[in-house]
Amino acid sequence: MSTQTKDLLIEIGTEELPPKALKTLSDAFTAGVVAGLKDASLEASEVISYAAPRRLAILLKDTPIKQADQSVERKGPAKAAAFDAEGNPTKAVEGFARSCGVSAFDLEEIETPKGIWLVFRQEVAGKDTAELVPEIVRKSLAKLPIPKRMRWGASDIEFVRPVHWIVMMQDDQVIDGEILGIQSGNTSKGHRFHHPDSITIKTASTYAEQLHQQGHVIADFEARRSEVRNQAENAAKDLGGIAQIDTNLLDEVTALVELPIAVSGSFGDEFLQVPQECLISSMQDHQKYFPVVDSNNKLMPYFITTSNIKSSNPAAVSQGNERVIRPRFADAKFFWDQDCKVKLESRREDTKKIVFQQKLGTLFEKTERVSTLAGFIATKIGADKQQAMRAAELAKCDLLCNMVQEFPELQGIMGSYYAKHDNEAEAVAAAMHEQYQPGFAGDVIPAGEIGKVLSLADRLDTIMGIFAIDMKPTGSKDPFSLRRAALGALRIIIEGNLNLDLKALLVEAAKGLQVKVDASKAVDDAFAFIMERLKAYYQDQGINSDTVNSVASLSPTHPLDFDQRLKAVADFRNLAESESLAAANKRISNILKKVDGGISEDINQDLLNEDAELALYKAIVDQQNKVQPLYAKGEYSAALSSLAVLREDVDNFFDNIMVMDDNVELRNNRLALLSQLRGLFLEVADLSRL
Repeated sequence: MSTQTKDLLIEIGTEELPPKALKTLSDAFTAGVVAGLKDASLEASEVISYAAPRRLAILLKDTPIKQADQSVERKGPAKAAAFDAEGNPTKAVEGFARSCGVSAFDLEEIETPKGIWLVFRQEVAGKDTAELVPEIVRKSLAKLPIPKRMRWGASDIEFVRPVHWIVMMQDDQVIDGEILGIQSGNTSKGHRFHHPDSITIKTASTYAEQLHQQGHVIADFEARRSEVRNQAENAAKDLGGIAQIDTNLLDEVTALVELPIAVSGSFGDEFLQVPQECLISSMQDHQKYFPVVDSNNKLMPYFITTSNIKSSNPAAVSQGNERVIRPRFADAKFFWDQDCKVKLESRREDTKKIVFQQKLGTLFEKTERVSTLAGFIATKIGADKQQAMRAAELAKCDLLCNMVQEFPELQGIMGSYYAKHDNEAEAVAAAMHEQYQPGFAGDVIPAGEIGKVLSLADRLDTIMGIFAIDMKPTGSKDPFSLRRAALGALRIIIEGNLNLDLKALLVEAAKGLQVKVDASKAVDDAFAFIMERLKAYYQDQGINSDTVNSVASLSPTHPLDFDQRLKAVADFRNLAESESLAAANKRISNILKKVDGGISEDINQDLLNEDAELALYKAIVDQQNKVQPLYAKGEYSAALSSLAVLREDVDNFFDNIMVMDDNVELRNNRLALLSQLRGLFLEVADLSRL
């Protein structure tokens, strides 16, 4: 007989929830309830989350109406220890029986390989789901990631926002319970303005439809998100443009409205003289508007806002938004005009007043160090040294500009505009923007050579400086974002195809810091820290950690060379011969580790009197001639592919030759042969780690 099921609905009705936290709260609430039901052996066939400004809700379809009955078995003491010689129960068995709520003589006996043991068996009836749900909901709500809870009214109850109603239902039946001081029921509320009255939910499965049809609320976050996007895109299309939709803003707008209504607006063409990033930032961050751009991604004098009310006079709503945005744009234009009156270079002096880090000096001193390091790096890769140094000198000047102080997220971007305005070299202006790339996971690396040099130099100076003053990251604490800086540096070198010695760059960065601190002692730690980030970098690409370790064990100091070796090992692992040769490398490594004293680099051919060892020797000599030119050119994949032909000779050698022969000369000669064989592979990686 199949278990009877019903749809289960839970809704927490509140004041408007924090928009940036809505999705997180919804996901956590759902996860908590689902986990609680699972622990109670009550799992739904489908779980649907709902999240809107005034509600968190979950619909759990086909949830069992009660737990299954369970057989409980508890193992007690051995029979021999349970009764004394007269057959009276011992204290041990009495205590066990008491904890089970029975007499010692009610316990059953079971045969085990170790003798007879006493057990307690009981059939426990499953509880009704309705009885368990309130506590499951309470526990889930208590665990929500709420940084600061609030109280309301005279109650001591706390939640992220005041709670006004609770719905808990199985199909059409109310589940009785009190949540956050509110008695549960089947009454929800619709849109705050379009349907402020109560809505009686007929049954759990009609919840979303009733809210939409009667209450003018789209409860499903994803459905509402799609509606916001579609309406904005259509409104922009009607204006002859394209809605520029930032994902984070889309989520925030979705969390602000129960019933999205797109409204378009416009602003004066005179504001388009201001860099469009300033206007876009103002629209997105302050007003939650979607900018409208043309097919060339150039800003048009329009925007799309999403209202939570279907107005009878949309024109008035549009005009109201236009009135709000106009003063902000006027401020942006004022900042731009004022900033352009002063050359970017003239602001360098003021960076002497900004402390980068107490022990490492001012921002001016940092840019001086970065400039020197950038010149060093530029020389190494054949880039323009003067442009690299100039870019570093100007890199932080825009932090003193009015526009960046108003819109901090525009640092670098505005520097690029001001540099162009001052007729700086195009590459220098571009580097102003690119110096912060990559800024986050998935972000691009700088496109220009000077941008790559500046971004790399800035990161390495920071890492080296912080390590020098012994403030390196510990656990989850990383106040200077050194992990991100390290990964960014590696990506610039590897993805930018820069043949640079990372350790040498850190040594150079340490020299620049010597006026402030002796950083030379921290070079090794800083290098190890940066290279450790490679594991995460390659893990994201689906490359096994043992493949990374096989290369890392050789401690290459050129990240680009590391990458080439790694890809060669990854390719090698796809070859049919790889498993056998990796096993052979492990065996050779173990043999050589146990050898006392040194191993000769020379092989005496006269002592190679067995066919298998002679064949391997000839194969090694042949491969040495083939792969050494490949190693010299960094063609590691081709080299390992060539070495794969050694498999048969290696297998034959181990099948037929006793390496640790009693004859010392033979033994040492065979060890030298294996050492040369292993050396061929060690030119790329330590395959014994695979």
